[in-house]
Amino acid sequence: MALIGFLRNTMPEPEKTPPTAKTSSPFASWRIDHAGIRVPDFDEAVAWYTSTLDFRLLKSVSIGKLTFGFIAPATDDSFSFEILAGPGAAERPRYEDFHDSYNLSGWHHLGIRVDDVDATVDELRRRGVKIVSAPHDVESLQLRLAFFADPWGNLLEVISPIKRNVT
Repeated sequence: MALIGFLRNTMPEPEKTPPTAKTSSPFASWRIDHAGIRVPDFDEAVAWYTSTLDFRLLKSVSIGKLTFGFIAPATDDSFSFEILAGPGAAERPRYEDFHDSYNLSGWHHLGIRVDDVDATVDELRRRGVKIVSAPHDVESLQLRLAFFADPWGNLLEVISPIKRNVT
């Protein structure tokens, strides 16, 4: 009996059908456009993201003492990061232990879907990027993921479906 209970608790739940789209909602036209990242130095951040992660600076503008820029991945224009720099930025905690980062209230990380988490992490390491959490599977989500940090302590996650060996 204990074995059956254990197996029930360790088996992934069957895939559930997503809820029906709320097409009559007054917010039905909403689409996620970008996420913002606050950094101390705009030019330094743009240089890091464009040279280290091969992002592209789509546009930038200065308003008063603040500079805003939108960067996008190498080939994806459907989503961008807004980089905001200028006076008044407080330092983010820099985490050596990924699980300690869960204690920070508010924005936690950005998720980036990739073809192969392991190959992506290998390339990030080759480029000197700090890996905060090595590639690992999260069976309950059927995802393989890893986390890395930019030089300002912002966390980014790379994710892909778990690859199953078919024999």
